[in-house]
Amino acid sequence: MTLNTNIIDGVTIVVVPGPNLDSGNADEFKIAVAPVLAQAGKVVFDLGDLEFVDSSGLGSFLTCLRQLNATGGDLKLCRMRKPVRTLFELVRMHRVFDILGTPAEAVAAFK
Repeated sequence: MTLNTNIIDGVTIVVVPGPNLDSGNADEFKIAVAPVLAQAGKVVFDLGDLEFVDSSGLGSFLTCLRQLNATGGDLKLCRMRKPVRTLFELVRMHRVFDILGTPAEAVAAFK
């Protein structure tokens, strides 16, 4: 899995590839994002390409958040589509993650 990343004001933005993040590719995602998390303290996942996330995908986001928090970093999510947002609200993950509208808003939230 190839991840597109961009750095804005010291915040690494990772575009999570779509359309699905599920049991079929969640482990591949965690492996691909590990080097990014090891180097960056402030990370934003751009979820604009995701149409579906299952429990494995949610678990991979939690793993990333824990990894960053352990080193004093943080993770924010942005551009979440309605079906994905509905899932986050259903399982109350919207209380765990900062979810913002755009990458610029997510970057600004770190300040």
